[in-house]
Amino acid sequence: MNPENAQLNSSSRVTEFIQSVLQLRPRLAVFDCDGTLWSGDAGFGFFEWELNRGLVSDDVVRWAWARYADYLAGKVSEDDMCAEMVTMNRGLPESDMLRAAEEFFEAKMVSGFFPEMRDLIFRLHDGGCEVWAVSSTSEWVIRAGMKHFGIPPDRILAAAVVAENGKVTDKVIRVPSGKGKPLAIREVIARTPDAVFGNSIWDADMLEIARHPFAINPTTELLGIAAKRGWPVYHPEPVAGS
Repeated sequence: MNPENAQLNSSSRVTEFIQSVLQLRPRLAVFDCDGTLWSGDAGFGFFEWELNRGLVSDDVVRWAWARYADYLAGKVSEDDMCAEMVTMNRGLPESDMLRAAEEFFEAKMVSGFFPEMRDLIFRLHDGGCEVWAVSSTSEWVIRAGMKHFGIPPDRILAAAVVAENGKVTDKVIRVPSGKGKPLAIREVIARTPDAVFGNSIWDADMLEIARHPFAINPTTELLGIAAKRGWPVYHPEPVAGS
């Protein structure tokens, strides 16, 4: 295909997707983050990044890598692993974690944004839609990411723990993964989302409660579910260098 024609087709596809959402006039939209708004896994990325940089003690580093190996072997649940990626920082100043998350996100994740997803979110903001981010990645990391999407901290539901006297504790507030995503939406937002966007099996329960679910950049498992449910599927444009 002629490169100019390919570019026109790509632009047309992006415009068609964005318009398909905007024409629904959603008043409440909820987005997963990793794999939906950007390529890559910021949850594991930050976990690896902080272990390699010694943000936690050597004992915690050894324990964390062993624990992650157990997770990969199916011995630790998704919910437990996501929670422990946050609680392993107990005792550290929360300000240090926020600063570290900002540094990580700027260095490792910004280049992986899906431009049309960012454009869509700002178009939704402009239309008066209330936009939330729901993720099993740590809230520190998601807060760093959502600054680029105009989503404030009070509209983020992510893996979070209580901070006491400015220090991270191991008291888990929530881990929105799988069934935990619609649970968090019901408890905190307390309304049915008009539109929900997700990319993996861990978003399926959240997509089920939406008036209009969208499978974005779906994994094989979610693609199968989307086909059975008749959910719209959209594959974002590849990011530069991917």
